[in-house]
Amino acid sequence: MEEILKRELGTAKLKSCGSASGGCISNGTSYEADTGKVFVKTNEKTEAMRMFVGEEASLTTIHRTNTIRVPAPIKLFEHPRGTGGVFVMEHLDMSSCGSMQAQLGTDLGRLHQHNIGLLRACSAAESRITGKSPSERGGGGDGGNGSGAEGHDDVAVSGVEQFGFECTTCCGFLPQDNTWCASWPEFYARSRLQTQMDMLAENHGDREALQLWSEAQLKIDSFFRDVEVKPSLIHGDLWGGNVGQTATSPVVFDPASCYGHHEFDLGIGVMFGSFSPAFHNAYHKVVPKSPNFDKRTDLYQLFHHLNHWNHFGSGYRGSSISLLRSVAKGL
Repeated sequence: MEEILKRELGTAKLKSCGSASGGCISNGTSYEADTGKVFVKTNEKTEAMRMFVGEEASLTTIHRTNTIRVPAPIKLFEHPRGTGGVFVMEHLDMSSCGSMQAQLGTDLGRLHQHNIGLLRACSAAESRITGKSPSERGGGGDGGNGSGAEGHDDVAVSGVEQFGFECTTCCGFLPQDNTWCASWPEFYARSRLQTQMDMLAENHGDREALQLWSEAQLKIDSFFRDVEVKPSLIHGDLWGGNVGQTATSPVVFDPASCYGHHEFDLGIGVMFGSFSPAFHNAYHKVVPKSPNFDKRTDLYQLFHHLNHWNHFGSGYRGSSISLLRSVAKGL
């Protein structure tokens, strides 16, 4: 592997610094190369490249916002044994995120506001050019890749107007459908919750869960009364195990990104109690709470409990059933 890494990275020096955590799915090792340390994740399973492609795209997209620190992707290539993949990224010397919880909240808020800010700037620039307000222009995305307005040389900004992502991402090892959609409640119901329920039906056939879902899915729209959801770039799997800090800044990693409702990113953190009051207070200074914020917590935790049920088995059945009941009551 080391000779292959040397060739792929174009480095003469490559010395192992020892194994490091690559998560519960992949293996991780740090190396000293000509230009500094790199972190290498390897996975020999056939679906690994799909997972790594989604992670690379997520890290690249977050990195470009210059809002919150992530390891910069360096190289992705097929595993030399014929199946799986090798993903090389920037090595960061990290510890658990303790003293920088408030900064983490601020940076996450900046990430969530980034695309919304681009959309506002683009709309304002178009209004100056056309002399028409967004309502007069008719607005709307292009229906294809979710991109915002382009075509004027003097419109220097654009944003993503729809919900979804450029490729499949994986939360854990399970793939997520990121097909673009104009409606967040529709995207969340179809591409997140329904996908999980389909897997449960196939693998467990749990009648109670399926019956509750038939009721709950009818109530999802009710959770968004009086709330305008605009696409935010989200991490997608933001819990304490995917967060750290260097000497200078908090870091997030192992993302499963999409453009979605910013509140979704807080769900799994609540599930595991990952973040301190300092984090939440700082976050909401950047992104104030919308009406019925607290009631949507169950809706967003539901995905993660179902995902854990599909990953790890019936130990998460009870919590999933409870959350399905809660969502089935509506707002």
